[in-house]
Amino acid sequence: MHNYVIITDSSADLPDSLVKELELEVLPLSFIMDGKTYRNWPDNREMSPAEFYSKEREGIMATTNAVNVGDAADALEAVLSQGKDALVLAFSSGLSATCNSFQIAARELAERYPDRKVYVVDTLCASMGQGMFVYRAAKLRQEGKSMEEVRDWAEENKLRQCHYFTVDDLFFLKKGGRVSAATAVVGTMLQIKPVLHVDNEGHLINIAKARGRKASLTALVDKVGELGDDPASQTMFISNSDCAEDAQFVADEIKKRYGTKEIIINSIGPVIGAHTGPGCVALFFTGKHR
Repeated sequence: MHNYVIITDSSADLPDSLVKELELEVLPLSFIMDGKTYRNWPDNREMSPAEFYSKEREGIMATTNAVNVGDAADALEAVLSQGKDALVLAFSSGLSATCNSFQIAARELAERYPDRKVYVVDTLCASMGQGMFVYRAAKLRQEGKSMEEVRDWAEENKLRQCHYFTVDDLFFLKKGGRVSAATAVVGTMLQIKPVLHVDNEGHLINIAKARGRKASLTALVDKVGELGDDPASQTMFISNSDCAEDAQFVADEIKKRYGTKEIIINSIGPVIGAHTGPGCVALFFTGKHR
């Protein structure tokens, strides 16, 4: 048995089966759609990704909420009260206030649980990039590494977690202020697909443009050759918002080109999907740098 628990939040988009297998605690973020608040659990018990994206396609938009301090404190206290320590791997501070909520909650609980330890790591990651990072940390815990060892590994390696993604419809990025209205209109007319990544500050950055969907998906695959650290031997992650065939295309190309054996594919959950819209494919791998 481990004497510490790894906690993350549901923006990590990890499959429920993996959450159970790795014995993770996942705090659900919430989203509001049609005036109703839902929580984004790993098992999608309140709304499935398929239903979410179908609503988005009908023009029903969602807004999202970060984890608040109260929720973070409850999640931490559930662990500390059992006499265990907690390692939190939180959603990028460049995209959400979730990490900050965990840091405040940890400070508040320190007085009540002086014998327990809580470490909060700002992963600077999002979606399955965060999921992949948590997966790697959980594997180290399975190997018997201490909480301090896993925390140190996380701080040293977070800026090697590469995030590259493309979207089919620029409207959602425009709505979130990621691209300008003019870019969205012209890009849509010319079938220009942006290629974006998450930078060292944990922000979304537009880095390239591809003409057409296939070119944008191939551009993701190219990034592995450019930056990947021994791509054949690592487990990569791909998330997608209701475009599983495109995610599979990227996975097949990576296996063919780089000999990568294991690629885990899952849906982008509603919290991230509110900002990408349907048709997003995101690739995550360990690189020499981001």
